[in-house]
Amino acid sequence: MKGLMQDWPLLVHSIIDHAALYHGDREIVTRSVEGPIRRSTYKQVHSRSKKIANALTGLGMKQGDVIATMAWNTDRHLEAWYGIMGMGAVCHTLNPRLFPEQLVYIANHAEDRIIFVDLTFVPIIEGIEDQLPKLEHVIIMCDEDKMPETKLKNAHCYEALINANSDDFTWAQVDENDACGLCYTSGTTGNPKGVLYSHRSNVLHSMAVNNPDAIGMRSVDNVLPVVPMFHANAWGIAFAAPASGAKLVMPGANMDGESVFELLDSEKVSITAAVPTVWLMLLQYLQAEGKKLPALNRVVIGGSAAPRFMIEAFEKEFDVQVFHAWGMTELSPMGTLGSLKAGMEDLPLDKQIDIKVKQGRPIYSVEMKITDDDGKELPRDGVAFGHLMVRGPAISGSYLKGEGGNILDKDGWFDTGDVATIDAEGFMNITDRAKDVIKSGGEWISSIELENVAVGYPDVQEAAVIGVAHPKWDERPLLIIIPAEGKSPTKEDILGYMEGKIAKWWMPDDVTFVDEIPHTATGKIQKLALRQTFKDYVLPTSDLKKGAAE
Repeated sequence: MKGLMQDWPLLVHSIIDHAALYHGDREIVTRSVEGPIRRSTYKQVHSRSKKIANALTGLGMKQGDVIATMAWNTDRHLEAWYGIMGMGAVCHTLNPRLFPEQLVYIANHAEDRIIFVDLTFVPIIEGIEDQLPKLEHVIIMCDEDKMPETKLKNAHCYEALINANSDDFTWAQVDENDACGLCYTSGTTGNPKGVLYSHRSNVLHSMAVNNPDAIGMRSVDNVLPVVPMFHANAWGIAFAAPASGAKLVMPGANMDGESVFELLDSEKVSITAAVPTVWLMLLQYLQAEGKKLPALNRVVIGGSAAPRFMIEAFEKEFDVQVFHAWGMTELSPMGTLGSLKAGMEDLPLDKQIDIKVKQGRPIYSVEMKITDDDGKELPRDGVAFGHLMVRGPAISGSYLKGEGGNILDKDGWFDTGDVATIDAEGFMNITDRAKDVIKSGGEWISSIELENVAVGYPDVQEAAVIGVAHPKWDERPLLIIIPAEGKSPTKEDILGYMEGKIAKWWMPDDVTFVDEIPHTATGKIQKLALRQTFKDYVLPTSDLKKGAAE
């Protein structure tokens, strides 16, 4: 027997319809690329997104076409998203931090026909346009009086298109399983791969994100997504905030500590989300200037592991709750969030932070387990660590055009490439990427845990750990340090600080100091590049006569 409920399709444009109808006057505040603060509302975004849909239709776009954006978090970017998806096309977010050759590959692989671009990134598109045979139009997201002189062919001014079109547009009635969004993985090995989101997956993910044990946005919240919209849908916030009616505060291009503070303070932001590097800049600014954040309630930290000192600073100095999160482009992207369970709020704060340094519990709709190399499930005891496997309705089943072949096992599980533990309460803790874990004497050492301890030393700006060949132990850890500005820590200083904070046999065999550590376009440390740089590095413990690493 089947249920007798209405067959109501889960379509992304229903989110902006809901926001306009029930939260129409709620603000979207943008620090514009041109400089001034710009204020809009959900009702205006709804109307203007329909004008964009009409404009795209007039330019010959149709359902299923791929239309790209290369833009900061702004009201215009939000309008373009809903206009593209609402007309039944696929919104492809291009990451401006990629190398030109990567952008060319991605845009051609996706078959982008139009690109919406912020003023900041016009030179990037000018530099690669002649290598994009499928590209027909470029829409520059600016006012008519700010339209630049450009060598781009078929360049249009965003506001001119808005002004030339009406908002009389009926959203496309597509199937909920039709594609609506496209984002490419960062491509640390081989070419980036396309993750193709459906209307259904995005709507389900936004509902999961708004679960109270996840980000849990409400109509009374003011939300600042510092994480860019070109990083896996700004962690789903660009859908989840309108669905709840939360006020959106868009940072535009300015993500330094002072600029982020100004928006947090002036707009009384209650929830914000970004990667650890952003929060490090904010904390440094707050501490240097003696500022406080009385309105801020929750900080979501993801993208890479948040070091303990950062969580402690927010919780102890600024009375702000930290929610550690983990996810991937392939997960839409949220997989876990570190909200406490019943009874944990009564623990001493240091005990709570012991829990919060982990990546958190799976949000509803994400199934999760860890396995050994043979695919056998490992115990959830917080000790055993293995390959992190996931499945769910907003998790990739394959990559665009079949790149990478079959990515699921026989039971439909996706291998994240991460190595993790899961404890008895369900809290997951990433210990490494499978390709970055250090294999020493038949045991595994977590490079991430070593990095997080090292970066807690005040004279360290950034730390990276890689495995270096060792004649007895196969690999041993090498700690790579960027000193904090004006500081000159020694190897002995840092290793002395780490004593007692990690297992003795995990202690790095050497420390080296550098001016720069390479990062991917999404801000992750490029361990592959570091391993190449240090492939001939000889550890001082390599002399077995000295009884190294015993």
